[in-house]
Amino acid sequence: MPRTVALVTDSTALLPSAVAAQRDITVVPLQVIVGATSYDEGVDPEATPETIAVALRDWTPVSTSRPTPAVFAEAYEAAARSGAERVLSIHLSGEMSGTFESAQLAARESPVPVLAIDTRQLGMATGYAVLAAADVLDRGGSAEEAAGAALTRADATTSLFYVDTLEYLRRGGRIGSAAALLGSALAVKPLLEIVDGRIATREKVRTAGRALGRLEELAVAAAGERQVDVAVAHLANPDRAESLATNLRKRLAPNLADGDLVVGEVGAVIGAHVGPGMVAVVVAPR
Repeated sequence: MPRTVALVTDSTALLPSAVAAQRDITVVPLQVIVGATSYDEGVDPEATPETIAVALRDWTPVSTSRPTPAVFAEAYEAAARSGAERVLSIHLSGEMSGTFESAQLAARESPVPVLAIDTRQLGMATGYAVLAAADVLDRGGSAEEAAGAALTRADATTSLFYVDTLEYLRRGGRIGSAAALLGSALAVKPLLEIVDGRIATREKVRTAGRALGRLEELAVAAAGERQVDVAVAHLANPDRAESLATNLRKRLAPNLADGDLVVGEVGAVIGAHVGPGMVAVVVAPR
């Protein structure tokens, strides 16, 4: 029986297309602009992480753009035509993108009520929140119950990442110029985390190897004794990402809710801001 509450998210949640289709989740794309050409993330085949990594290394201008309210309005109207009586729209942090604002604006004109949610998270941390909401809706829960489950999971999730340089975050306005310059001057490798919807510095280390070691330790500590989902993501850094994933598989074997963790490359939009070399780990308690 089709759900009466439609579930919508955005492409930064990094949900594989097969998973989104299976769980009946509509994904609204953000845009990545390379040079003078705009691409829809997850839709246009040119918008790959590899393309973004090459463009950044070549100093080709790369920027990103939120979906317009009109795009969200189309998604909400399509849900209504399919029989939805309500829409639950779950998105990345409003502190880092105007996507949530676009969803709120579109909600005002929607033919059915829309409950828009800001997870205060990013990437698979948002994705896991969306899946928590889908679980509630599949059991017949209300939009409010599903939203509560999404926010509870997002609040409990730990999002950590390492970048080779703070320059790309500085270019995109996601971290201050002073912090970026200080990091470059001291030649430190920053470990960053998402705190209340913003990027914050967790620790500073001197080498990439030490940074990956600390990511591992922090991920294990975040899991504790709980059952968790874990995702390791990277941009143009597959060897280090797989090394981290291998170590976490061993150390978190009793904790992994599905018996394994997810390893993959970030999407083009997130990649445009973190730059080549980034490695991230998300620990989401069940």
